[in-house]
Amino acid sequence: MKGKNNKSIAIVGSRGIPNCYGGFEKFTEYLSKALSKKGILVWVSCEKSHVENPPKEYFGVKLFYFPVKPPSSTLARNLYEFIYDGYSLLWAARKVDVICMLGYSAAFWFFIPKLFGKKLWVNPDGMEWKRSKFNPLIRFLLKVCEKLAVFWADEIVADSNAIKRYFDSHYSISAQFIPYGARILSKKISWDSEKLPERIRGVTPNPSYWLVVARLEPENNIHTIVEAYVKSNVEKPLLVVGKFTSSEYKAKVMDIVNQKPEKQVIFAGGIYNFESLNMLRQNCFAYIHGHSVGGTNPSLLEIMGMKTVILAHGNPFNKEVCADSAVYFEDADDLKEKLELVDSNIEDFLELKEKAYQRVRKEYSWDEVVEDYESLIQKVES
Repeated sequence: MKGKNNKSIAIVGSRGIPNCYGGFEKFTEYLSKALSKKGILVWVSCEKSHVENPPKEYFGVKLFYFPVKPPSSTLARNLYEFIYDGYSLLWAARKVDVICMLGYSAAFWFFIPKLFGKKLWVNPDGMEWKRSKFNPLIRFLLKVCEKLAVFWADEIVADSNAIKRYFDSHYSISAQFIPYGARILSKKISWDSEKLPERIRGVTPNPSYWLVVARLEPENNIHTIVEAYVKSNVEKPLLVVGKFTSSEYKAKVMDIVNQKPEKQVIFAGGIYNFESLNMLRQNCFAYIHGHSVGGTNPSLLEIMGMKTVILAHGNPFNKEVCADSAVYFEDADDLKEKLELVDSNIEDFLELKEKAYQRVRKEYSWDEVVEDYESLIQKVES
């Protein structure tokens, strides 16, 4: 049964909710719960759960599951995700008015909603074909997928103006710009090392540490950050939170670390307990953000709300988000210099904390994001 707004939407393309993975899942969880509160019937696709009786509902959001568990190998995982997205599109097209598809790597399935007369929105995950982790064939196929996404989608919903400008200029369309929102913490989380995974309980806030939170893959410039840190004369530890997406890339990064084993590079793995993660973000000396391809990044928005000095890769996406509230770097040598500058003159950069905080509150309000999506839903004819 539909909600009071008489519209229904399915959000597909993430691994599902509750979020225990990354940006798309975080976005899916917040948006789906907020739309459900407004009386809109919301479905979310989920990968098959490892628990025996997974929930069918989460804070009013309806959940449906792919019947096959995800594999562990990278190659099998890619095929799994392709089939999972096709299944999700077919399932949702029979149930809802609108399907909001996150990413376009499964664009060969995007004709499915049209068979049922349903609307399809596509939220591109940046420009997928630019991701250096993919081989030339995959990048070519992703470029084809991008074209198919534009062909089949009723709306391209861009989370950054840079992405919107790209799609508008290359495909002569008018993409919708709706950014991600940011949760602003209302209280300071007291330091408690017992809340950390055992492997990193030696990390303390005084002396503090440099922090990175990201998927550990090439386009997030983990190698650049680690190389800059290893080359620099800064002594505070570098804490890296996240999982490597390939063994080859992990080996490359570890080779850099091993050049100077005396430097304190701490790999924490993935941390999905929000209180623990936010405690780390609130207490770091400075935050380093290397994302370079994927549009507006939710983790960047969240760190802006925590009044932290931010060093960000100087690409158009990050500059659009942070404007004049971050220190930008281009490569490892540039970042090395910026690390040393901030480390020795932190007082000169403290004003950036408040600038970032005020900017994210003004420009990336979740309330406005939800209103924009609700308005878009209401324009859909029943």
